[in-house]
Order: sequence, then structure tokens, then C-alpha cells
Amino acid sequence: MRITDNNYKGLSITSPDQIEDLRPIANRPLKLLQEENPNLVVFPELLGGYNDHIEHKVAFQIEENRLFTNNMMGFVGRNTTKLTITSRFESGGNDYFLHYMLQKVLSINVFDFRQNTKEESIWDFWLYLFPYCLKKAYAQGLYKAYQQHNYNDTNIKGTIDIKRHLLKNIPFMGRIAYSTREHSYDNPLSQLIRHTIEYLSVHPIGAILLHADTELRAIIDLFILNTQNTYNKNARHKVILSNSKPFAHPYFTEYALLQKICLRILRREQLSFGQEKDNIYGLLFDGAWLWEEYLNTFLKEDFEHPENLTGKNKKYLFKNKKQSIYPDFLSKQSPKIVGDAKYMPLNDQDYYQEGSERITSIYYKTIAYMYRFESTCGFLLYPIKEDSESLSSKTYEIEGDTQNRKLGKIGLGIPQQVENFSEFVEKMRINETALKQFISCQ
Repeated sequence: MRITDNNYKGLSITSPDQIEDLRPIANRPLKLLQEENPNLVVFPELLGGYNDHIEHKVAFQIEENRLFTNNMMGFVGRNTTKLTITSRFESGGNDYFLHYMLQKVLSINVFDFRQNTKEESIWDFWLYLFPYCLKKAYAQGLYKAYQQHNYNDTNIKGTIDIKRHLLKNIPFMGRIAYSTREHSYDNPLSQLIRHTIEYLSVHPIGAILLHADTELRAIIDLFILNTQNTYNKNARHKVILSNSKPFAHPYFTEYALLQKICLRILRREQLSFGQEKDNIYGLLFDGAWLWEEYLNTFLKEDFEHPENLTGKNKKYLFKNKKQSIYPDFLSKQSPKIVGDAKYMPLNDQDYYQEGSERITSIYYKTIAYMYRFESTCGFLLYPIKEDSESLSSKTYEIEGDTQNRKLGKIGLGIPQQVENFSEFVEKMRINETALKQFISCQ
């Protein structure tokens, strides 16, 4: 099954089996769904950490026999049913836009990307996440774990292994068999990471990802160094089994997602849905978060991008640091310009009718921020299908305002008529430049 995001018209499901498979996924909060299903990954991984209430959102809804989508993209499945949710800007079976946003946000560049098949395209998502998650995990340090090591020599330390000693050292020649528990960087998790690195090194896209930058290369070299004495390419199945239990640690929290990503990559042949009855699998991306972070990749030179998670560039609504706020974008120069990222189709008059309560509520926050920062200019940024122009804009003057404040709706064109991914990237860069110039002139 295949559907686009923000599909409010819905997709008819005629198969009773598909309905039965998808109902446990539909209409359920993402946080609860992920907690109950370790084989489901929702990105960003820290649900609710960005104060975006994503943890309360649902992947999709089922009403009677119709399926409706929101901002979530990716794929999910249960038993023999799998559902792929593409961006609404997919064209000719190629979801270049989703791949492009992921590459920009995750700081990777596969410029010669070729989308051979739909299944291959889905598979690429796991590969994209590995460098990003590896960096985040390493930022917490190299993970150490106690490992048992067996020795048979004269330097006795630890616990004597009588059974092994009798097997190896009769007649006695001075050696003693013993075991120790040592705190080591070489452990099942680091071995899993090493096997993933080796797998990607011979993969066309994986090899490009591993050489994305010097920082990543240095991290990879450390994992190779710490596992070089015990790494065995023929032990991959054993290493996977040793990581069957979900990783949990009070400090090395980022390694939990990294472990999941590694297992999905190494278990590619087992990714078909329905391997285990009633288990839910998949990888979902929050389009709203992804769109906002993507915009920041080329607006950050001129705009602050306050971060809910870290508190970076935090602002306040009231005096005495009361009520922290995080505008999506706030210009670094005065007079201030306030921007709000909206992944929703604001140009769809059937869904967002002018004058409706729905569209009015969307304006409220940006206008409030405009008054807070004494801004006369604010804008809503949303994606549109590129027709003839790279940008679409509509300006509203706020009634009764003596400062002549204006709120703009700006649609960034997403190319539709392209021959390949390289052409898509080229056109997107042109449109991004046009957007920056347009905002700077406001």
C-alpha cells in the first residue's frame, strides 16, 4: 500500500486483512506506539523533546475503511501488510524531496543518488541515519562494558577456571587457566557497530556515507582500532544475537538508537514485514520537524533557530524571564523578522479555507511573536509543488495596527519535472537562494 502525507481525502482499503493489520497502528499516539514496539523507529527519536507534541500525534488514522495521513512519512507494517507514506511531492515514483531533506538535515551528500526501486529507496533511509546516530552516540563518549576474558598463562589474576585448567594443563607445565572481568571498549555493541561499518564500506551508497567528513572518519577509525583484535567477519550472526536485547544505559542514551539502526542494516534480509506475527516494524519521520530543520540548513546565516531541546537562543514572552518561547526563526539583524515553518499544505483551499478557525489559529502564534519582538514583518514558510515559479507569496496587513505590520505566506517551490536527483538538487538550490533573497527584501 502506498499513500502521500497530509492526504485528507483518504485511501480506500478493501482488504479485511489489511484493515486488521493496520488498526493496531492507526489512531494511536506515536510515543505509546514506539514504546510498545521496539522494531518501530520514529525520527526524531526524542519524542516530545522539541516541545512539538509529536508524542501525541498519530502516524495515520483509519475511519471506517479509509486511511488518512498527517505529517508522518516513511514506512510501517504488520504481518503481511506494509504501508509506505511518501511526501506529497513525490513525482513519477521518485520521492526526491524526502531524500533531499534527509540528506540536508543529516549533513550527508549522495549527489549521484539513483532511486532504482521503491524498496531500495526505503532501504536508503536506514543508511542515512547511521552516520548521524554514530556521531551523536560518540558525543557521549566511547561505550565501555565489562567483558569476561579467558587466559592460560603464568600471570594469574581473577578466578581460576578449574575445569578448563584440567583440560589444558595436564601434565602441569606452570600455566594456570583463569578468567577475568575487564572494562573494555571491545564489547558486543562496539562489535555490532564495527560489523555495520564493514557492511557499509562495500555498499555503493554506504561507502560514500562513511567518507562524508573527517570527523566521522576519525570516529570510525576509533571503533576499528578498539575491535581490531577480535573482529571476525564470519561472526556477524553471533554478534547480532548478542545484541538482541535492547540497549539501555542511564548515560550512554544515544547508543540505544544506534543499536537499532545497526541491527536494521545488518538484518536487511529480515526486513520483510510479517516475520514475527503481530509485530509492528517500520521507520517514520516527522515531516514538520524535518521541514523546519531543513529550512534552517540554509537560513541559519541570517536567522537564529531557537532549540527547545538544548535551550539555545531561548527567548521569553514576559519580563523577568517568564514563559520561555522558541520562535522557529528570528532574524539576527534588526528590525527583527519572525518566521514560522509549516509543513502543512497552506495553499490547499479545500483543507485550509481562508477565514476558517483552522487557518486563523495558524496565524496566532506568529503574530504574537511579531508583537513580542517589535517586528513589522513575519512569514509562514511552507512547501508547494513548483509550477512555473520557484516561490509563491501572499501578504496580509494586520487590521488596526499602527506599525503597519504584515504577515506573509511564502511557498517554496518543490521541483516536479526533473529527470534525475542531480537535477532536482540543482533546482532546489536555485529556489533556496530565491527564498533567501525574497525574505531579505521584506
